Amino acid sequence: MKKIIAVSDMHCGNCSKAVANALSAVEGVSKAKADHEKGIAVATMKEDVDDKLLIEAIENAGFTPGEITIKEGIFG
Repeated sequence: MKKIIAVSDMHCGNCSKAVANALSAVEGVSKAKADHEKGIAVATMKEDVDDKLLIEAIENAGFTPGEITIKEGIFG
């Protein structure tokens, strides 16, 4: 399962790295990446992680999370 989170206030590679590192530190997240050019972060997990934990991690890194989209299945 992947959760795609809008994070529109990332402006550079360091911002992307900070958001990815914050999401990677959340228990249950197996992989995280962020792209400041697309304004998204992607958290990959084997089982569902509460959106509140992902939002809190991004906020604690100094960024503003937006809409969360869930992708499941063989390609999720």
